[in-house]
Amino acid sequence: MTVALMWEARAAEGRGAELLAWARAQTLPGTPLRRETFRAPQDRVLVVTWWDAPYDADLPELPEPDAGLVTRPVHRWRFESVAED
Repeated sequence: MTVALMWEARAAEGRGAELLAWARAQTLPGTPLRRETFRAPQDRVLVVTWWDAPYDADLPELPEPDAGLVTRPVHRWRFESVAED
């Protein structure tokens, strides 16, 4: 099974580039099948990692950045891959 972990944060005013650099510099204990980093308006940063693991597996996730770097706690979601029609 493939599990995707999504990590999304919104940077504090004027700190979008810093949050993006911080997220890209984070290493995980283990290597995902794939990892992508995205940015969006309002200084949002999204990191998606894909793992070959059961849905409820204990998988490494990006940590919370320092409170001054973000406007709110990080949002996290877990998804499982389904067959395409």
